[in-house]
Amino acid sequence: MSRIELNNVVKRYGSVEVLRDINLDIQDGEFIVLVGPSGCGKSTLLRMIAGLEPISGGDFLIDGERMNDVQPRDRDIAMVFQSYALYPHMDVARNMGFSMEIRKDSVSERRTRVEAAAKTLGLSALTDRLPRALSGGQRQRVAMGRAIIRDPRAFLFDEPLSNLDAALRVEMRLEIARMHKKLGATMIYVTHDQVEALTLADRIVVLHGGDIQQVGTPLDLYERPANKFVAQFIGSPTMNMLPTADQANGFVLSNGKEIALSEGRYSCQVSELGVRPEHIDIVAPDEGDLVGVADVVERLGSDTNIYVQVDGLGSTLVRRSGNLPISSGDRLGLHLQRNNIHLFTAEGARLER
Repeated sequence: MSRIELNNVVKRYGSVEVLRDINLDIQDGEFIVLVGPSGCGKSTLLRMIAGLEPISGGDFLIDGERMNDVQPRDRDIAMVFQSYALYPHMDVARNMGFSMEIRKDSVSERRTRVEAAAKTLGLSALTDRLPRALSGGQRQRVAMGRAIIRDPRAFLFDEPLSNLDAALRVEMRLEIARMHKKLGATMIYVTHDQVEALTLADRIVVLHGGDIQQVGTPLDLYERPANKFVAQFIGSPTMNMLPTADQANGFVLSNGKEIALSEGRYSCQVSELGVRPEHIDIVAPDEGDLVGVADVVERLGSDTNIYVQVDGLGSTLVRRSGNLPISSGDRLGLHLQRNNIHLFTAEGARLER
């Protein structure tokens, strides 16, 4: 497999700059996930790596070789699309080995590679079936097998699971994780799905507005987001944001409630205090940092989500493990776990504590 480098890469459509100064170093065998809201440029970036979109500026390198002007077929990169794009008149084996057939590789070599890929993906018993006789998950595995057979320098995935139902998404996510572990391949994966990003990635790249907001391991992004956007984009449900102002020994919320912290003053003005729903404890009303009334209670079996209308602040989401005996209308105290509080400036930057 290969090391991929993007150095000050830019993408423009006319006068519109959709990607700016993208710098990314992807190590040999690394699994990188690109995430971000619709229109942030993640699929465009993937297509630029594949050679399906021209690069407007900067350098794209594979193993130190500049690839900006190299044709897609000569980059030796395999791409798995959202659509399976299988040939309906060809069986699984021929669909998987068709690229080798076009290259006029020998029948014996083609058969050996197809059998190996089918075994890797659990398709050995299905190689004589046509696509119409396969489930959605099986068709996506055939599409991945077609990529594996090429033995490429890198694999690109453009939201490959978005057309599958929830159960199949879980199954295919596990298949992709196993495939990466077995092949040790360099993989770049685009998704909107938080679970896919957090469970598959060695590192996550968060894009927004054409810029990279943060690059890091899933836990780095979850526990130490670089800014307010990353804090609210990574993690489901999203982080609560509470307007606040500096005080001598901590912070005061917009409803006048003081939150004492031991760290002291900061060089920058703190504008908002962030806390994830699972980092808020439910206590007696007279013991809470905040007090409010349970508005909506969502029972998920393993967890309970409680939307609390906090006095003077509005809705705050609390997530606790298990099925809590709380009903709409109950008055609750909320304790913010001090070690899990995040502080943000008016510009959205996170302050290190």
